[in-house]
Amino acid sequence: MTSTTLSASPPFFPVPAIEPPQPPSSGDPSSFANPHDFPDIDQTELLSVSWNQDYGCFAAGTSHGFRIYNCQPFKETFRRDLKTGGFRIVEMLFRSNILALVGGGSNSHYPPNKVIIWDDHQSRCIGEFAFRSDIRAVKLRRDRIAVVLEHKIYVYSFVDLKLLHQIETLANPRGLCCLSHHSNTSVLACPGLRRGQVRVEHFGLNMMKLINAHDSHIACFTLTLDGLLLATASTRGTLIRIFNTVDGTRLQEVYSWTMDFFSPKLTLVLFEISFFEHLFENMLVLFENMLINHNMLIL
Repeated sequence: MTSTTLSASPPFFPVPAIEPPQPPSSGDPSSFANPHDFPDIDQTELLSVSWNQDYGCFAAGTSHGFRIYNCQPFKETFRRDLKTGGFRIVEMLFRSNILALVGGGSNSHYPPNKVIIWDDHQSRCIGEFAFRSDIRAVKLRRDRIAVVLEHKIYVYSFVDLKLLHQIETLANPRGLCCLSHHSNTSVLACPGLRRGQVRVEHFGLNMMKLINAHDSHIACFTLTLDGLLLATASTRGTLIRIFNTVDGTRLQEVYSWTMDFFSPKLTLVLFEISFFEHLFENMLVLFENMLINHNMLIL
């Protein structure tokens, strides 16, 4: 059960545009914290880290808001510290002013079952989706919004927020889901209804493919930017498999630590899975240390 709203409501916190970053100049002081009144930095908990679509930026959701970082050169672009709670999911749309936000943290005023589509340039909510259960993930591309629940994925048009697709999945507590990001392909990958199975939707071709990738449960997967290749890993953690998403053919199978003989496209896919996914806990520790040390990282 879901409800969708195209909103013209006033902002729930005042923020400037993402590019270029500027300090806030006005807004409701009850919702936007003055730095001198805000709790100590060691009271801020890191809730999530997520990449934008070209891996040039990432967003860190915290118990008191969110922060955006540029990768090269590495620097904090801006942060939003709120008195009213934080966000468990912060999803960027490339380097635009559009963010998808889902509340999280022990004292958050923003519910974990609602997606807020936030236009940072206009400083207002432009749409929202409410569900009966908690949201596990949100994925964006320029024309689609995918909202992942534990047993279902809803796909909406970004233009008018109309529901386009509903996809049933196996239990998916980690919110596994991927979208392609090339304008000439529209591909979604998600868990199927069987253990070890990945479902691939080619929306542009009006075609669906089921890929039996592993005997054990899927731990993670990712698509290339054009959506034509899929890399998967299971909970056993020993093998990475590469598939053609159009016909389901398995193209490559390797142990996760041998990655030196692949084409650049395959290497990118393997790098994301075997490095970022398996070192996610270390990333959380890194960013928690950055928060504690006032975001000063010494290498």
